[in-house]
Amino acid sequence: MSRLRQYGRGSLLFDVRDEGPVDGESVVLLHGFPQSSAAYDKVVPALHGGGLRTLVPDQRGYSAGARPAARAAYRLEWLVADVLALLDAAGLERAHVVGHDWGGGVAWALASAHPDRVASLTALSTPHPRAMVRSMLNPAQLVRSSYMLAFQVPRLPEAALGERLEAALRDSGLPAPDAARYAALMDEPGALTAALNWYRALPLTRLDVGPVQVPTTFLWGNRDPYLSRSAAERTGDHVEERYRFVELPAGHWLPEREPDEVSAAVLDLVGTG
Repeated sequence: MSRLRQYGRGSLLFDVRDEGPVDGESVVLLHGFPQSSAAYDKVVPALHGGGLRTLVPDQRGYSAGARPAARAAYRLEWLVADVLALLDAAGLERAHVVGHDWGGGVAWALASAHPDRVASLTALSTPHPRAMVRSMLNPAQLVRSSYMLAFQVPRLPEAALGERLEAALRDSGLPAPDAARYAALMDEPGALTAALNWYRALPLTRLDVGPVQVPTTFLWGNRDPYLSRSAAERTGDHVEERYRFVELPAGHWLPEREPDEVSAAVLDLVGTG
């Protein structure tokens, strides 16, 4: 079996890290904003040790060859289709899926719309979208999510973040080496606008994320500055299969800060832990 280094969807070309035992069960790991596939560098060794193959793509806007300019190109349905294209390119009928931050949003939508392609779901930090919407009635969550509204403004967020992005990421709890790496990625031509377009496409999204019918584990850090307890505790209401909620004494950046807990949760859910 040949390893994937890139895969295509239409005119877009995505970079992907395909590692671990080629004959092992496959796990797709999806990063969030403003991360890259490197977010899982501390997670995948344990998964490989458990006999799993990992596929970690740089998603739309983060791969240099998959960076369309229009915000409509970043609607959630297109992000889900990108993952389906990865499964097809790898010759997989289905895979276990892990998603953090925005990658968690894509993972929830994929599992909801295509349960036949998802063996299990491990969501990191990001609650089910319907739980998130309902939690917006809570002023605490509304304040935590105010940046999403600010990101809707054209050009100004790019100017405001600019050279301050690395420091802002460090201040949010991300380890300094990761903050530097992600800030450097956002310095590439068009990368920051593409990453922000994930937020800007939200009003254009047509995909309604319904209940999930695959085995699911949700990990949430109770010190997360962006995602409140109200959304986290409501997430189980939207899973109709085996479900486990794991609360960690942690912040938002679970793959980078809590890799042992993340890998253990994935291995336990896949059944190799």
